[in-house]
Amino acid sequence: MFMSIQQEKIGKLVARREKALLGGGEKRIQAQHEKGKLTARERLSLLLDEGSFEEYDMFVRHRCTNFGMEKDHTDGDGVVTGCGTVDGRLVYVFAQDFTVSGGSLSKTMSEKICKIMDLAVRNGAPVIGLNDSGGARIQEGIDALAGYGEIFERNILASGVVPQISGIFGPSAGGAVYSPALTDFTLMVENTSYMFLTGPAVVKSVTGEDVTQEQLGGASVHASKSGVAHFAARDEQEGIATIKKLLSFIPQNNLETAPERPTNDPYNRVDDALNEIIPDSPNKAYDVYSVIRSIVDDGDFFEIHKDFAKNIIVGFAHMGGRSVGIVANQPKVLAGVLDINASRKAARFVRFCDAFNIPLVTLVDVPGFLCGTQQEYGAIITNGAKLLYAYGEATVPKVTVTLRKSYGGAHIVMSCKQLRGDINYAWPSSEIAVMGADGAVKVLYAKEMKSDPEHSEEIFQKRKEEYVELFSNPYQAAEKGYIDDVIEPRNTRFRIIRALCQLEGKRQELPAKKHDNLPL
Repeated sequence: MFMSIQQEKIGKLVARREKALLGGGEKRIQAQHEKGKLTARERLSLLLDEGSFEEYDMFVRHRCTNFGMEKDHTDGDGVVTGCGTVDGRLVYVFAQDFTVSGGSLSKTMSEKICKIMDLAVRNGAPVIGLNDSGGARIQEGIDALAGYGEIFERNILASGVVPQISGIFGPSAGGAVYSPALTDFTLMVENTSYMFLTGPAVVKSVTGEDVTQEQLGGASVHASKSGVAHFAARDEQEGIATIKKLLSFIPQNNLETAPERPTNDPYNRVDDALNEIIPDSPNKAYDVYSVIRSIVDDGDFFEIHKDFAKNIIVGFAHMGGRSVGIVANQPKVLAGVLDINASRKAARFVRFCDAFNIPLVTLVDVPGFLCGTQQEYGAIITNGAKLLYAYGEATVPKVTVTLRKSYGGAHIVMSCKQLRGDINYAWPSSEIAVMGADGAVKVLYAKEMKSDPEHSEEIFQKRKEEYVELFSNPYQAAEKGYIDDVIEPRNTRFRIIRALCQLEGKRQELPAKKHDNLPL
C-alpha cells in the first residue's frame, strides 16, 4: 500500500526531527558522557518541568560557505533554544551543544539565542543560558564576532529587566566569557568547566607562565579568587538544582515581586540564644551565620558567592514567607572588615535586589575598611564607594540591624539612616562611633599621655573607660534618631518581619536622569 504524499512528508519531518535531537550524533554524545558531561538536551530535561519545553528553531542551519562548511550542516547549529517552566514559572533557555562543532558560535547560533532573549524581555521571564562552547566559529570570521556583539547588547538591555543566569558546563573562552559576565549570576561545575580570555597555550607563549586550564580558569578559581562565578557545583546535577533553587527566590521580572513561600515558622518566634551570642570581649569573633539562620524562615539561607570575600556574606532567604536579600559582615573572617572584594561582592548583590524588588536586610558588625598599600593601590576608595552607592541608590525596603561594631566610613556604607535606610535597629551590644576605643583615645588624648609619661597607661585606661561609656552603646545614635530603636536580640526576627510588613507599600523615586554614573 502506497503512502500518501502527506504521510510521506510527515515521515520526513519525524525522521529529520529525530536526527536533530541527536545533535552531532551518537559517537559525539558518547564522547561527551565520557568527559563526565551531559548533553544540551539532557541538561534542559533536568532543568525544566517535564513536558514543558517548547523548542524554537530546531531546523536552523548555518549559512557559512568558507573552508568547505557548505558541505557540513547539522540542524539546530549547535544550540538548543526555547522556553519552558521551572516549578510552573516561565523561563527562556538556550543550551549550547558541544557535540556540534564544539558548540562554537556561528551567526545563526547567535540569532537563535538573541530570539529567545528578545522574547524573554518582551514577555517578562528569566533567561537561563547553559554554556558549553569552544568560542567563536573561526570559519565564519567577523560574522561570528558580530554574533557575539548582538548577544552582548541584549545582555545589556535585559539587565535589570529580567533575571539572567549563566551555567558554565564546559569551556567558555575568549569572547564567549563576556555574556556570562554580563548576566546576574554565573554557575560553574568543578573539573569540567572553565572560563578565560586566553588559554594556557597563549599564556605560555606570551608570558612564559605554565598553567593548566583548571588553574587558569576553573570553577574553584573563579568561585574563590576572581569572584567571576557565584556558584561552584560538584557536578552538573547539583548545578542544575542550584539554578532551580535560585529561581525560587527571585521574581520573573522587574515589575513583579518574588513568589511567596508558605511556612509554619512563626513570624514572632524568639531565640534566647541571640541574647548570648555577642562575646564580652569586642575583639572576640562569633559566627554571623548563627544569627542569619536564627532569624530567617526555617533556618534556610541560600548563600551567593560563598567562597569569595568571606568577610561579608550575601544571599537569599524568606522571612514571613517573603523573599529577602541578606547582607552581613562576618566577624570570623578578617574581623568582618570591608575590603575591595567584599565591597564589590556586596554592591553587586544589593543592586540586583534593588533592580528586582527584593527587600534588603543588613546585619552590621564592621570595624572599618581594610588598610594597607595593597588595598589603596587596588582602589579600595572606588570599590568601597560602589557599596556606598548601591545602598544609597536602592529604593527597595531596607532594614538594618547593628549587632556590634559600626565604625567610621564603614558605618555609613552599611545601609545607615543617611543612605535612606528605612528602619534601623541596634542591639544593646552595638558600638556606633568614628573608631574603636583604643584608637580614639590615642588620638584624642595623645598630648595628655605624652605630658605625663609616667602615668600614661593609667590615663589611657581612664580615658578609654570614658570613651567606652560614651560610645560603646547605641544610645547616643538612638538619642539623635539615627537608630529607630534598640531591640532585644531575641526579638530580631519578629522586629524585622514587622518592619518589612510596614514597608510593603513603600514608594520612593530617584531623580530623573538618563542613567547614573556608578564609580567603576
